Amino acid sequence: MVMTGGADLPGTLRPVTKIAAGIGFAFAHFHVNGFDLLIDPLGWYMCAIGLGQLRRSPTDPFGRAGTAAVTMACVSLVALLSKGVRTSSLLENPLAHLSAFADTVGALIAVWLIVDAVLRRIRRSEAHAKLTLIDVLRWLMVGLGVLGLMDGYSPVDFGAEVDVAWFAATAALVITLYSVADRPCLVGYG
Repeated sequence: MVMTGGADLPGTLRPVTKIAAGIGFAFAHFHVNGFDLLIDPLGWYMCAIGLGQLRRSPTDPFGRAGTAAVTMACVSLVALLSKGVRTSSLLENPLAHLSAFADTVGALIAVWLIVDAVLRRIRRSEAHAKLTLIDVLRWLMVGLGVLGLMDGYSPVDFGAEVDVAWFAATAALVITLYSVADRPCLVGYG
C-alpha cells in the first residue's frame, strides 16, 4: 500500500483549492439584512492554510503570501468591525474609511503575492498553458481593483462597467486556480 499524502484523501481539499475558495470568500459578497455572510477574514484564513501547506520556508514566495493572507485576515476583521462604508463622509468616520482603504489595497497586494507564488511554482517545475491566462487575470483583477478604489475617492465616475469587469476577472481567476489545483507541483507538504 502506498501513501500519497493528505491531498488525495477523500474529503480533503488540495492547497490551491483552499486558496481559490479563500479568494472567492474574501471577494464575494452575499448580504442578508446588510450583513455579508461570506466573511472576508474566513476567506483570508482559508488562503493562509492553503499557502502554509505549499510553503517550504518562511521566506519563499508561499511564505510571504501566507504572511500577507494572515495580515489580511486581521485587516479585514478590523474593517468588518469598523463597518467601513465608503459613501459616508471621510470626516464623519475616518477609521471606517482608513480600514476600508487598507482592506482594499492589502487585498490587492495579497492576491498579487498569492498568484505570483503559484505561477513561480508551476514555472519552475513544468511548462503549463494556463500560466499566461493566470498572469493576465491577475493583472486585470489588480488593475481593475485599483480603478474601483479610485472610483470611490476621486471625482471621476468609472461606472458599473469597471465593477462588472473586475467581478468577471476575479471569478475567472478563482476558476482558473481551481483548474490547476491538481498539478503535481501544487500538491503541498503540510
